[in-house]
Amino acid sequence: MNAIESIEAQLRKIIETRAYFRCDEAATRLLWLALRNITGKWGSSTHDWKAAMNQFAILYERRFTSIHR
Repeated sequence: MNAIESIEAQLRKIIETRAYFRCDEAATRLLWLALRNITGKWGSSTHDWKAAMNQFAILYERRFTSIHR
């Protein structure tokens, strides 16, 4: 599943749990809050980034400058 399909599935799940929206603004607010929560989790997915950077420095020594270390 790619990132777009994942977001779409999460939004669909949130919408399907609601039977009724008072107005379009209520639906828009719900989707905005859902997207904020979904994208808030994106930053936490980078585990062991230091180890990955060290590996990149070894593999791509010419492209990897001392600024990245």
